[in-house]
Amino acid sequence: MNRLVLAAAVGLCGAGAAPAQDWAKARLEKSPRHGEWVKLKHGDREVQSFVVYPEVKDKATAVIVVHEIFGLTDWVRLVADQLAAAGYIAIAPDLLSGTGPKGGGTDSFGGEAVRKAIQTLPPDQITGDLTAATEYVAKLPACNGKVAVAGYCWGGGQAFRFAANTKAVKAAFVFYGAMSEKDQEAGVPNIACPVYGFYGGNDDRINATVPKTTEVMKAAGKTFEPVTYEGAGHGFLRAGDAPDASDANKKAKDEAWKRWTELLKKL
Repeated sequence: MNRLVLAAAVGLCGAGAAPAQDWAKARLEKSPRHGEWVKLKHGDREVQSFVVYPEVKDKATAVIVVHEIFGLTDWVRLVADQLAAAGYIAIAPDLLSGTGPKGGGTDSFGGEAVRKAIQTLPPDQITGDLTAATEYVAKLPACNGKVAVAGYCWGGGQAFRFAANTKAVKAAFVFYGAMSEKDQEAGVPNIACPVYGFYGGNDDRINATVPKTTEVMKAAGKTFEPVTYEGAGHGFLRAGDAPDASDANKKAKDEAWKRWTELLKKL
């Protein structure tokens, strides 16, 4: 596999730890769907991952959920549950597995430490973890063999990066994430699936990278379809889920979910 190293530091979320997510945890606890923890093994690594199954009669497409720079939070697990509610198998690997105090994952970090730890993760290790997740779900009896990848802010950049390092996903869904310009020319030619972007209108730090990405993808004959949701901020998919969501973030979240699930149906 061509494990191209693309910049992991682009598209970071806001400062500090993730906001309190008691509301996400409460919604998860009320979910009627089957969610479980599994350990994915590759090489000498063991990756804790959260898997949620849809309640459907036929085999389902699977989605790899790549977390934010805050790690595998309750909200990320809620996204997995929401995907299952829409009819998809979802797996959310904790890319911090084994890197925390006493070999822990996201839950073993406190405050700013989780952000610092994520920024030091080796790109090849991230690719290995996501490859393990892809291979695991693709072989599940309940899966139809189709797998997509999606990520949010830091995870959005990783979803884009993974699309350049694998031929095993049918589509990449990038939520307010970016690749660095430095690596685009080397990475884009390796992308073998369509990439769909979701961006908040009030997020020029990320949006400023979109024209160059569009140009490079087009020149390479690759599919890149970005959509900007006016008035929404960075992280609008999470912010739009929260009880105190602004009207713009909630509207963007609803429209993005509609677009996302419609695209997933076409895979």
